Amino acid sequence: MLREIRELGFEYAELSHGIRLSLVPGVLDAVRAGEIKISTLHNFCPLPIGVNQAAPNLYKFSSSDKRERESALRHSRKTLEMAEMVDAKLVVLHSGRVDMRDYQDKLEAMVAEGKKETSKYQKLVEEMETKRGKRLDEAVELALDLIHELAEEASRRGVLLGIENREAVEEIPIDHEIEAFLDELPENVRYWHDCGHAQIKQNLGFIDHRMHFEGLAPRLAGLHVHDVVVGPEGQQDHVPPGMGTIDYAGLKPWVRPDHIKVIEMAPGVPADDIRKGYEHIRSIWGPE
Repeated sequence: MLREIRELGFEYAELSHGIRLSLVPGVLDAVRAGEIKISTLHNFCPLPIGVNQAAPNLYKFSSSDKRERESALRHSRKTLEMAEMVDAKLVVLHSGRVDMRDYQDKLEAMVAEGKKETSKYQKLVEEMETKRGKRLDEAVELALDLIHELAEEASRRGVLLGIENREAVEEIPIDHEIEAFLDELPENVRYWHDCGHAQIKQNLGFIDHRMHFEGLAPRLAGLHVHDVVVGPEGQQDHVPPGMGTIDYAGLKPWVRPDHIKVIEMAPGVPADDIRKGYEHIRSIWGPE
């Protein structure tokens, strides 16, 4: 797996939330042999025993169930241990969600049908925001408490934490509250910008992608780079850069060489398309 990534021209790889425990010995062998370096891990990595597919939201930091939060903490610590073993710089985290009915699919369906500017869409947004607001403070407080514990261990292991912006309206932190969320956390907890998630939120009418990125650039540690295609079936992300709607040139002024950049593709994207996407983003942002 890692050799294939190296042969595509990448010196570094991110270990995702789809790495089964059975893959760990081979990953460690590849890293020790110098076949590839690991830039980042995405929590939870490796996956808990018995889980065989990507599951970044398996245990929520914001859950009102104490046992679920304990599981989230335990497996996040395993991710930090793995990060230290492979000399990764940062672990990307999902912070949790507000416990409420799913509004994301309904909002996306209405946008796909061209109904974003209708009163019905606005009414649905207002309903969602009202319900989310009633439960938001508790979810945020629980998530912050857990991240504080992780930040202490991350500091001991020399690993940064990255709080990722999310695409679903139920997930936290909410885009306009990310800076305040980070203000409550130690210096080794940074912002992680997912380009696709931000574009989805822009297409839903919640943020301006460029302005959002500019505002959080001083807190930025790195980015997940992928594009978003909008069609009659809705929004599809994790497509190669340059094949969707994201204005990467508009983000360029705030992208620095020291930011970690991870090309995050959907399974099954052809190798040639990955190479084209890689070259596209390098042609805009530069080789680093």
